[in-house]
Amino acid sequence: MIPTRVAIPSRGRLRDFVLALLDDAGFRTSSFRGTGARAVIGGLELVEMRPRDAAAWLGTGRVDAAFISTDLVLEEDLGHLPAIDLGAARSDLVVASRDDDGRTDATDLGGAIVATHLPVITGKWFAERGIDVKVVAMGGALEGVCAAGLADAIVDLRETGSSLAQNRLRVLDEMASCQALFVHDGADGLAEFELRLRAVLDARRHRYVMFHLDPAKVHKLTELFPGLAAPTMLPLAERDDLVAVHIVTDAATFWSRLQELRDLGASGIVALPPDALVS
Repeated sequence: MIPTRVAIPSRGRLRDFVLALLDDAGFRTSSFRGTGARAVIGGLELVEMRPRDAAAWLGTGRVDAAFISTDLVLEEDLGHLPAIDLGAARSDLVVASRDDDGRTDATDLGGAIVATHLPVITGKWFAERGIDVKVVAMGGALEGVCAAGLADAIVDLRETGSSLAQNRLRVLDEMASCQALFVHDGADGLAEFELRLRAVLDARRHRYVMFHLDPAKVHKLTELFPGLAAPTMLPLAERDDLVAVHIVTDAATFWSRLQELRDLGASGIVALPPDALVS
C-alpha cells in the first residue's frame, strides 16, 4: 500500500516558511536537513524534494500533496486540485525584454525567442494570443540571457523587480499573480493535516484582544468590529464600573480600530497572536 505522501521543499525561502508552518502546527521537523530526507509524521510520509519535482510527481499521483507555487501549478496543469493559499512568496509571472529594444507589449514579440523555466505555460500563453514565438526551456538564471541578447525576451517570476532593473529589462505583460500554495489530491489521510495548517494560517491573521471597558459601552464594540457576534465579558474583582472583554479579530481590523477602541474608553489593551484558530 502506497502511503499518503506530502512533498516539502528541500531548499530556499519557501522551505523555511513551510518548516515554520509545520512546527507551529505541531509537526516535528527536526529530522529534515534539506538533503532529501523522509520521515513519517502524524501518519503521513513527508519527503523533501525540489518544488518543481514535487509538482511533477503530484501530477502523476505518486505524491498526494505538495507545497509549491502558482507558476508550477500552471506548468503541470494542477489547477483542478484543491489548494490552500499560504499567503507567502508572492510574485508575478511576467514577460520581459530589454528596455532598449523598442518593444512596448507582448504582441511585439512575434518571431522572437523567449527563454523560460516554464515552457508549457509560456507556449500556451503566447499561442492563446496568436503570437508566434520560439520557447527555449532553461534551468539557470534568465535575466542575463536576455541582457546578453541570446533571448529576445524571458518569462520569469518578479518579486521586487530589482533584478530586472539591474539587467535593464522591462515588463511587457503580466501572465499571472503567484504565491505559495498547499496543493493536494483530497486523500483521506490529509484531512487532519489540512485542518491544522488552516488553523495556524488563520491564527496568524488574527489577534486575541483583551481589555477593560465600561459594561454600558460593550454593545458599541459591534460597530468597531463588524462580524463580532458576542464578546466574552468577565467580571473584575470589586469593580462594577469595568468588565474584562475578550474578542478575536483579524489583525488588520485591530490595528485600524485601535485608536477608536481607546476613544471608547478601553484600557489595559493586550493583543496576542493565537497559536491556532478553528472556526
